Amino acid sequence: MTQVLEALDIQGILEYLPHRYPFLLIDRITELVPGERVTAIKNVTFNEPFFTGHFPRYPVMPGVLIIEAMAQAAGVLSFKTVGEKPTDGKLYMFAGIDNARFKAQVTPGDQMIIEMTLERRMRNIWKYAGVARVNGNVVAEANLLCANVEI
Repeated sequence: MTQVLEALDIQGILEYLPHRYPFLLIDRITELVPGERVTAIKNVTFNEPFFTGHFPRYPVMPGVLIIEAMAQAAGVLSFKTVGEKPTDGKLYMFAGIDNARFKAQVTPGDQMIIEMTLERRMRNIWKYAGVARVNGNVVAEANLLCANVEI
């Protein structure tokens, strides 16, 4: 059976994530297979608000925001997998992180490619394995847990 790959532009992402500027950290979904995996793009620009303080003379994307971008990609995959949207009274909240490793810095002008794979789903807890790359080089990897909560 052939898997159906989906792609989402920024308008599609806005339907599946409640995040907005300045905290929306993914720009495009290039591949999404519900129940399996998602690939997202984050275009990193000098105009990001965090660069004014991290660090003024040597701008580096904070690792916690790289992880947040990974979690947002996982959130889109979760919503698409169950056929819901945040407006349905549910959200996917970041519930845990394991094995986070930062291997290189992400700086203005980089295009970060995020790949998240669904490893397991137990009731309302989803476990993902993720990796972020720039120019094919791993910049971060982590295992994330997301919880489906009613709001």
